[in-house]
Amino acid sequence: MSLLFQLTDKDIGMPFKEVKDYKTRMAARGIIINEDGKIAIQKKTNTKEYKLIGGGIENGESPSDGFKREVFEETGCKIDIIHELGIVEEHISMKSVKQISYIFVAKVLNDTSKLHLTEKEKAEGAELIWVSLFDALKLIENSYNELTSSTYEDNYDVYRMKFISLRDRKILKYYIDNYE
Repeated sequence: MSLLFQLTDKDIGMPFKEVKDYKTRMAARGIIINEDGKIAIQKKTNTKEYKLIGGGIENGESPSDGFKREVFEETGCKIDIIHELGIVEEHISMKSVKQISYIFVAKVLNDTSKLHLTEKEKAEGAELIWVSLFDALKLIENSYNELTSSTYEDNYDVYRMKFISLRDRKILKYYIDNYE
């Protein structure tokens, strides 16, 4: 997969900070489309966050298998990957993390309607919503300045969520510009 874009502190209006030794986190995420043409996004009521579905790749997992697992956990859906969009790099200097996300587009094959959320996601008021592509983009854009830090995990603060929000907004715009 090719690099779609990189994000740094400057992209969220923060000063650049030199980091000598980033901890690398591998992740998989993307756009899941149901039979009605709507996409899945996770709404977190307690942090006022809207985000695409996805998360960390576990040891020994391929990016596509990690994506399928994350989608099943967060949506209850079994999917078929229809596009590999590319890779996004986030250089989150204040956390000394470089996150590499593999970005996919998938269609729903089977929706069990049973979510398997983590305790953190439950504590943050996570729920699955299905919206149009353009509504998803608008929700994510509008939430950027409304984000509030998680009370469940100290490391998941507004700084980190701004990277997520900007990343997901840019992924959706890339998809709209190149596939819609």
